Amino acid sequence: MIPARQYQQIIEVLPILCVDVVITNPRGEYLLIKRANQPRQGEWWVIGGRLLKGETLEAAAIRKVREETSLNVQAVRPIGYYEAVSQENPFGLAPPLHAVSVVFLAVVDDHQPISLDEQSIDWKYAQELPADFHIKSFGDGQPASP
Repeated sequence: MIPARQYQQIIEVLPILCVDVVITNPRGEYLLIKRANQPRQGEWWVIGGRLLKGETLEAAAIRKVREETSLNVQAVRPIGYYEAVSQENPFGLAPPLHAVSVVFLAVVDDHQPISLDEQSIDWKYAQELPADFHIKSFGDGQPASP
């Protein structure tokens, strides 16, 4: 794990590479978590987080799903990217947090039990993704959908 002070220095000067995972169940609903931390504290969002050095994007997506929900997904596939610049960050720093996420899709059997980590306070299946989660396709940057 990156020490807090070092991470603060990194987000002051560089974008953060992340993965986000759109999880659907057999009914086509989306698994959303309610975030406990900044950015997007208290909002419903998809599972995701930072890529670790030496980790593949696919491995990071599978790891984040397991860490945040205890769900085991065997396969994920990239569907696009999401880019966000937010004034909110975990440290309350003045410079905005710039994150670029590769977005993956995973389908889960919704009979698996879900156990949240400390980053989330609730979960639900929803008919729609968050309104401002704008996934863009890799080829042309146009909107993409799961």
